[in-house]
Amino acid sequence: MPDDASTHGTGSVAESSDSVILLVRISAAIAGLDENSVRKMMEAAVGRVDPALVDEVILQSYLFAGFPRALNAARIWRTFVLEPMPETLIESGGLEDWKERGKMTCSIVYGAAYEKLRANIRALHPLLDDWMIADGYGKVLSRPLLDLKLRELCIVAACAASGQQRQLHSHLRGALNAGVQADELERALDALTDLLPADNVASYKLLFARVRKGARDVH
Repeated sequence: MPDDASTHGTGSVAESSDSVILLVRISAAIAGLDENSVRKMMEAAVGRVDPALVDEVILQSYLFAGFPRALNAARIWRTFVLEPMPETLIESGGLEDWKERGKMTCSIVYGAAYEKLRANIRALHPLLDDWMIADGYGKVLSRPLLDLKLRELCIVAACAASGQQRQLHSHLRGALNAGVQADELERALDALTDLLPADNVASYKLLFARVRKGARDVH
């Protein structure tokens, strides 16, 4: 697995800004909106976004939205694209490989806070720590088709739409750690303005301003 987040995969923030925003909006809709909204977001992506990248966003959504929403999203997407893209069917490696890839990916996202995160999650329950690394950051978020920067933008959208402010804080910081530019994160938050209550979006932008200031202060 590459140790440079910018070469983490093939679908990346180097995609057209239109494609990135559509994927961000799909991720938000899956995590926090109704099925009609999910359908509208997906319909808008047909012919404009590589369908394999939509498949990948759906696959990772089970980590942040749960299986019911992920399954409903996949069911809706199949009305537009009848079969999964072949490149998304590959699930390489096994448990030990997933753990190693998961450690590397999680350490990119959390940076200097990585060891503290692991200790905090182990204190909650050791199995949650194991599953976070092997399943979350290894099996799912280290898949090669989406790069880590684009995955983090979609995770930010999912956390925002589902009102998970603690995780949103972590992944705003994590997106910056993974190499996402501040203006890319701002555009992603702006893309949610018609999907979420205005007060929520304003609150998330203030949170990002604090995260960004903290990142500058550290450096």
